[in-house]
Amino acid sequence: MARNSNQILNQNARGAMDRFKMEAASEVGVSLKQGYNGDLTSRQAGSIGGQMVKKMIQSYENSLGGQA
Repeated sequence: MARNSNQILNQNARGAMDRFKMEAASEVGVSLKQGYNGDLTSRQAGSIGGQMVKKMIQSYENSLGGQA
């Protein structure tokens, strides 16, 4: 059975992920509302996702510190 890749595995993280998404959207200049945002263009949704990935990679690199 196929699993939805957008599903949050840890339900306790849902609020944090929603705040993270809103922060990323704000940084790229896209206005999100709580709940359904199906009116976004593909470009807008992609820019939000890209910003989230960029920030996650940056956070991971910072956590590595001097380990290389």
